[in-house]
Amino acid sequence: MIAVCLKWVDRRPEPATAGGPGLPDQRFAGVSAADQAALEWALRQRDASGGEVVAVTVGPEPADAVLRDAMAAGTDRAVRVDRPFDAPSRTVAEDLATVLAEATTIWCGDHSFDRGTGSVPAFLAAALEIGQALGLVAIDIEPDGIGALRRLDGGRRERLAVTGRAVLSVEGGTALLRRASLRSVLAKPVIDVVRPEPIQAAHVADARPFRPRPRAFAPPVGSTALDRIRTLTAAGAAVAHGETVTLDPPAAAERIRTALREWGYI
Repeated sequence: MIAVCLKWVDRRPEPATAGGPGLPDQRFAGVSAADQAALEWALRQRDASGGEVVAVTVGPEPADAVLRDAMAAGTDRAVRVDRPFDAPSRTVAEDLATVLAEATTIWCGDHSFDRGTGSVPAFLAAALEIGQALGLVAIDIEPDGIGALRRLDGGRRERLAVTGRAVLSVEGGTALLRRASLRSVLAKPVIDVVRPEPIQAAHVADARPFRPRPRAFAPPVGSTALDRIRTLTAAGAAVAHGETVTLDPPAAAERIRTALREWGYI
């Protein structure tokens, strides 16, 4: 089974979410270009090697729209996990893992359009205990596997040969989704709905962004306002550069802990 994970989002650059996160405006809702590319690659893999393509999304009932579009494009089945729109990424990945336990290849977009972190593919691979190839910028579907080019930091690239079960996340420019026929667009496909257990309070707490604790600084010194501003902004201080040290593991660990403590992280 080949699977593709889709996220129903508001595709406007600055969606109006007065009063906090809410449901996307259905007039502007859909999937990102990255998710469309993932859907196209799933269909191409099926065309090359056979099997069936299952489209999956996690969200409320209006999210069925993205599954209907996926079915119109050519997927064989569609499944929606009934969750609130703002479910944490780890919970979304666990829900997807439950539905996709038998999938051999799982395609995802590298990140959603609503300023997503792109963490769901990694969480999903961890939940299924299978390989992952994230941030792919080029894909070549071969008879014995999938060849891919992955983006790394600093403008570097990594070439991968993907075999066996894996989660693949792709960038939006890797493929253009095929156009659906009018007959398939007007069809009313059957969408399977899975209703998992409600989200526990601990999962909601884990979803909050981490913020370092505030640090207390000594008041600025100086006889004039200009001197105090210079002290606050360190305008006259020398530019600090990285320092290279060689330490044995226990001393290195203590050095890291000391720095994190000074920066307010622990």
